[in-house]
Amino acid sequence: MDEVPIGKRRPSPKGGLFTRRTPTVGAQGIIGNTGFGQNMGTKIQRLMIRAINIWPPILGAGIRVKWSPDNKAVDVEMKLRFWNRNYVGTHYGGSLYSMTDPFYMLMLMNNLGRDYIVWDKAASIRFRKPGKGRVRAEFRLSDEQLDEIRAKLTTQEKYEPTFLVQVKDEAGDVVAEVQKVLHVRRK
Repeated sequence: MDEVPIGKRRPSPKGGLFTRRTPTVGAQGIIGNTGFGQNMGTKIQRLMIRAINIWPPILGAGIRVKWSPDNKAVDVEMKLRFWNRNYVGTHYGGSLYSMTDPFYMLMLMNNLGRDYIVWDKAASIRFRKPGKGRVRAEFRLSDEQLDEIRAKLTTQEKYEPTFLVQVKDEAGDVVAEVQKVLHVRRK
């Protein structure tokens, strides 16, 4: 059967009617450090990256994720809703962290390719001000960063790059800063 992008429609085999192609999630979940997905090149893995919006921690927090076609840029946003609001009426800290959790790992896995193993190693979050309304985080990965990682791994067994992500409110003020440490090595 021909591939149909998610959200597009194709003719129903029952004639005339249209059905929506819906992604499914396997028993292992969409992502995680289970060893699954070290080569993000298969069709199912590409689908999983695109379908991250239905992964329970992302969906449950009301987070929306947009990927660039080359997987070097990810924009994430979250509106303040009753289910991601804390006791004092601001964004729940766990939801703010969930906005930043898997993306640099997935971006590196996609861009470095099958010869590398990438894991999230550590993270810390520092809250700067209460988050209200819509908050956003932007993830960017440059060719220079990828080249640096590859170069380091020609002389070192492992490399642990650090990435800083800022979660900002609608006014552009920093609500939280998340520091991510990744572990990268050659297979």
